[in-house]
Amino acid sequence: MTQQSRTSRRPSSRAARTLAFASVLLVAPFVATGPASAQVNGPALGYASTQPGAFPTDEVMNEPANQDGALPERLRRTTVAINTTEAPGTIIIDTGNTALYYVLGGGRAIRYGVGVGREGFTWAGVQTISRKAEWPDWHPPAEMIRRQPYLPRFMAGGPGNPLGARALYLGATVYRIHGTNRPDTIGTAVSSGCFRLVNADVTDLYDRIPVGTKVIVRQKPSL
Repeated sequence: MTQQSRTSRRPSSRAARTLAFASVLLVAPFVATGPASAQVNGPALGYASTQPGAFPTDEVMNEPANQDGALPERLRRTTVAINTTEAPGTIIIDTGNTALYYVLGGGRAIRYGVGVGREGFTWAGVQTISRKAEWPDWHPPAEMIRRQPYLPRFMAGGPGNPLGARALYLGATVYRIHGTNRPDTIGTAVSSGCFRLVNADVTDLYDRIPVGTKVIVRQKPSL
């Protein structure tokens, strides 16, 4: 092999290592802290889709995006009927069904498919959106750094950033609603407690809500 051919292969090798590292960042766990761990009490929410069969069986509920990045129908952004007394503009996250609802009022809501916390990193509570950011930088929290000291202390915002195109920060906690560069993880439980949407959906939600928006996070009811 010539010196020229060895040199020409080096950029692709570095690119491969970069992509592999970014994949590790997406599933790195951290410990839940702060007021977000408080449980939400109140009546169960009822959802009725405007599209028959939009909530299929449990076997399908774990279906991620297709290999080409296309989401299955139940995870695509759509308007649905919702039975809730929450005010228009409220965000309701149904962790068990990997769905986020933006309440429109009049018994209607916009439903988005989301990725949620893995086992041991789910939580329930009420928070408010404390900050919004476009193409946010990523500062891994101290809990994550202690678990995985090889992680970067800072990653600039951009297409390769695990937070994706937009981030909505939940109160004073370490949790966020954010985009992702891994659409195949939507509809799965892989995060460390944050909620991820495809970039087009998080941008749509970002444009609809102001700082101060109420966010209700509910876990799947115990069996």
